[in-house]
Amino acid sequence: MKKKNKGIRIAILVIVICLIAGLGGVGFYLYQRVNSGLFFEDTVINGYDVTGKTCKEVLLMLTEDYSSPTLTITEGGESVLTLTLEEMGYTVDQKQLLDNIQECMRDQNLSLLLSLFEGNTFEVEVPFQFDENVFEQAVAAANFSTPRVASVDAVMEYNGTEYYIQPEVYGNEFDDAKLQELVKEQMDALTAQSRPQEDAQIEVPQDFYYLPAVTQDDHDMNILMDIYNSYCKANITLTFGEVTEVVNWDTVQQWLVIDGAESSISRDSVYNYVTELASKYDTLYYSRTFTATDGTEVTIPSSDYGYQIDIDGETDQLLADIYSNTTVEREPVYAVSGYKRNGRDDLCGTYVEVNLTKQHLWFYIDGELIVESDFVSGLPTEDRETATGAFPLAYKESPSVLEGDTWREEVTYWMPFHDGQGLHDAPWRSSFGGNIYQTNGSHGCVNLPYEAAETIYNNIEAGMAILLYK
Repeated sequence: MKKKNKGIRIAILVIVICLIAGLGGVGFYLYQRVNSGLFFEDTVINGYDVTGKTCKEVLLMLTEDYSSPTLTITEGGESVLTLTLEEMGYTVDQKQLLDNIQECMRDQNLSLLLSLFEGNTFEVEVPFQFDENVFEQAVAAANFSTPRVASVDAVMEYNGTEYYIQPEVYGNEFDDAKLQELVKEQMDALTAQSRPQEDAQIEVPQDFYYLPAVTQDDHDMNILMDIYNSYCKANITLTFGEVTEVVNWDTVQQWLVIDGAESSISRDSVYNYVTELASKYDTLYYSRTFTATDGTEVTIPSSDYGYQIDIDGETDQLLADIYSNTTVEREPVYAVSGYKRNGRDDLCGTYVEVNLTKQHLWFYIDGELIVESDFVSGLPTEDRETATGAFPLAYKESPSVLEGDTWREEVTYWMPFHDGQGLHDAPWRSSFGGNIYQTNGSHGCVNLPYEAAETIYNNIEAGMAILLYK
């Protein structure tokens, strides 16, 4: 009996020793597993099998995969820029991610036996850090492979003949801020996902682009173009001999009055312009100075010879020319005109110079002396003295009969210039010049020898200037 009990005790002891040894072995195994720093069999994090991996290995794996998506920006379906998340300022917060992975390791070890036999499935946040400055530098049109072209408004152009509309240009510039807002929204959503994402693509929306503010069908611009083209071809050249004044679009544009779609030329502006022309070029009734044959400068205080612009008439004609929108070359409309002019020079070397003191005259045409001669002028009395001044030849007549209250004479050549006075031959006289006029002067006319009168008559024309001075 004693031997039997002793055997039982030995058996129990052996069993206990075996159990203790087994438990020790299991405990040692579990201790080793917990302190291995490795994830157990069938451990899954964010869908990745991490069996046998350390936290840092999982960190690197998740960082690489979650950082791998790229963004391609397109225009018209064509790629213009491709960026990685890192290039856009998105980087995995590895410190925070490592903490999250290590938390999974701790949870695994706390449920040691369950983890060993059933494995674990964990979901961790993969946090990203964001650098706004890097993002704004990267997501910008300046980095696109297609150069930027600015939109250009349609404009009205003048080619020297007419106006036309240069069409607008649609460029591809846009506000970077709009694109950055769109990209950031999509990238924020992409990096917030629990699983790695595929590459992304964004087409720049059409409404992001800067558009021309003015297009070629702009109503107001087309109206203005039509108005301008109604006047811009007007080119009026006013001739004053070889001197000219030109009224072209540069001037007409200043006179243009526009009221909506209606337009007109300011008559007041044209009138003022013509008035200025008259002030510049009129010679009638102005004093004049010329160089006499003997070289002296002679001033004739008042002149009945010369040119005077008809201001109202020229205003009307100039308006009509402008409204015709064509090229015109003409003389101004004159109220009074002389024989010939070049600018303010209304003699141009053609005139009869009559020196009443010397009782001698010279007749020039274009600066060439045609004839010179002595003469007898009017008796120096109030009613018979020959007038001084500049006068146009009124007409010429041959033969002619001259009559006064008490006298009547027949002449061959009659050339009147002022108030019944004129140049003519005097067959009743046998001598001319000297002081004859002081005692036997005419009734105001300039009496000439027949040959001189004939030469003058044959060469002079109505309107030529007769200059009489003392």
